[in-house]
Amino acid sequence: MKTVNWNALNKQQKDECLQRPSGSSNDDIIEITRNIISTVRREGDAALRQYSLQFDGAALEDFLVSDQEFIEAKAEVSSEILEAIRFAIKRLTAYSKAQLPENFIFDSKDGVICERQYRPIQRVGLYVPGGTASLVSTLTMLAVPAQVAGCGQKILCSPPNKMGKISPFILAAAYECGISQVFKLGGAQAIAAMAYGTQSIPKVDKIFGPGNRFVTQAKMICSQDEKGASIDLPAGPSEILIIADSSANPIFVAADLLSQAEHDSDSQVLLLTTSEDFVAKVMACLQEQLSKLPRKEIATKALEKSIAIIVDSIPEAIEISNLYAPEHLSLQVQDPRQYICFIQNAGTVFLDKWTAESLGDYVTGANHVLPTAGFARMESGLSVLDFMKMIGVQEVTRTGFSKLGSYAQTLATLEQLQGHANAVTVRLNEIKQND
Repeated sequence: MKTVNWNALNKQQKDECLQRPSGSSNDDIIEITRNIISTVRREGDAALRQYSLQFDGAALEDFLVSDQEFIEAKAEVSSEILEAIRFAIKRLTAYSKAQLPENFIFDSKDGVICERQYRPIQRVGLYVPGGTASLVSTLTMLAVPAQVAGCGQKILCSPPNKMGKISPFILAAAYECGISQVFKLGGAQAIAAMAYGTQSIPKVDKIFGPGNRFVTQAKMICSQDEKGASIDLPAGPSEILIIADSSANPIFVAADLLSQAEHDSDSQVLLLTTSEDFVAKVMACLQEQLSKLPRKEIATKALEKSIAIIVDSIPEAIEISNLYAPEHLSLQVQDPRQYICFIQNAGTVFLDKWTAESLGDYVTGANHVLPTAGFARMESGLSVLDFMKMIGVQEVTRTGFSKLGSYAQTLATLEQLQGHANAVTVRLNEIKQND
């Protein structure tokens, strides 16, 4: 993790500091992903079996998890883990219910009523990555708001291991969340299957969940096709930016940096502080804690692409953070609330040293599916609202039409849309005749 002094850099060097790590060529990823999607659309389940064997090493006939597999999975999960899963679900449920919107009616009292009514999205697809960790928390963050929103059909895809099995912890959590349709399927091929449907996989209206670069690219491609499916947000490698002053605990800061660095070798962590001495303390703590991590190799690669930045003040650090637009922003400074109003771009903000990012990942009740790669500039973190849509309702009485009609007629004529104008004119004539 290299260290730089922000105000000793020129503009180009500052821009380079805030660049995310890049993996494979984006053009290569796009081409490979497009080929996978087109093959799945053309060949359906046959393509899914081919890709499962090729990418996961699993020879599958049926993708749907059976009732027996659910039973076996639950038997493998300890009561302690089940209790933790249920605790997380309970908090997520409470927070999601608190976010449920109320239908809105605007009555202008002149014969015009405009309404906004909320409806759940009927068919949603949830994606939980596989790899080296059983991401139970990702499942709960997707499944709970879908359940609270009232989505009619909820399906889950997650990659199997070489034995054709999904993690028992994932299956146990799915069961606790009321998800009964779980498919042993991962990667871009899973996104394509949910977006377009196959012989086994139902088509959905919207797809949720993070994944690797191919999964993210598949979501973006399918969302741009009218025959595909909408998506939540393009979630990529995890990241955290910590702003710390001399009051911060370097042990805590180092631990929070590593909590994100261990996600992925493409993850990035940043430390912004006013003190060079503090950076040195954090670096020492990083080395000590890193040596004890089972995912040391992954975290080490992420740290090689990460940076500590010395700034002149906390307000300057916040300006830099707004430029970077982090997924997670941690303010480990004195009186952190005074700075909230200056934060423009962040997926979620953690205040003070006791608000460990890890708590937000699991049990605070807030959702941890957040915009990465700078998308916090225009996207929000996932909530129950993402599983719903708004329907507008409008009602105009005869009196209201008399008041509004001529204005609409004028504007339609201005735009040279005579059909629009005529729809108003015929009604205005009717009113005049009856008057």
